[in-house]
Amino acid sequence: MQNDDLERVNPWYALRVRSNYEKTAVAHLKARGYSPLLPLCVFRRTWFDRPKEITAPLFPGYVFCRFEVQKRLPIVTTPGIVSIVGIGKEPFPIDDSEMAAVLSICNSTLPAQPWPFLRCGQRVVIERGSLEGVEGILLDDRKGFRLIVSITLLQRSVAVEIDRDWVRPVAQASSQRSPIVSTSRA
Repeated sequence: MQNDDLERVNPWYALRVRSNYEKTAVAHLKARGYSPLLPLCVFRRTWFDRPKEITAPLFPGYVFCRFEVQKRLPIVTTPGIVSIVGIGKEPFPIDDSEMAAVLSICNSTLPAQPWPFLRCGQRVVIERGSLEGVEGILLDDRKGFRLIVSITLLQRSVAVEIDRDWVRPVAQASSQRSPIVSTSRA
């Protein structure tokens, strides 16, 4: 089995990194033969004399990587890596559907940004467009609609702007439906 095939069968793990060491940790992991993921976003900031676009991590302080958890020594000894996120001292993998949603957002051309983790709100699935099949939480704010995709283990989320017509509610186990989360003030 090739290295790429082995990576596909291994689960994704979140790696906690030192502050502002995301790119350094990714470079070291690549040098060790791994294929880490560092989702990035572009922010527009105004400096003293001009606006400037800055590229920053979608999940500051974290990178993602697939590996065999029993062979984690090369991971934890990588410069910049603080720990593997888990429960207690046991590494815990990220849900495949959550990582697939983050990868879909990274591969789309839609603007994305970090977003506070949400537990309430209506779960929706995108029916068309570059994010077709991605599930998340629909948020209605003053600027329009956003799809919130969360990494539960990290309690971090990402927001991407969407058209309201792209989504449909995900069937829920109970007959009670949650309303669309709104941040607009009346």
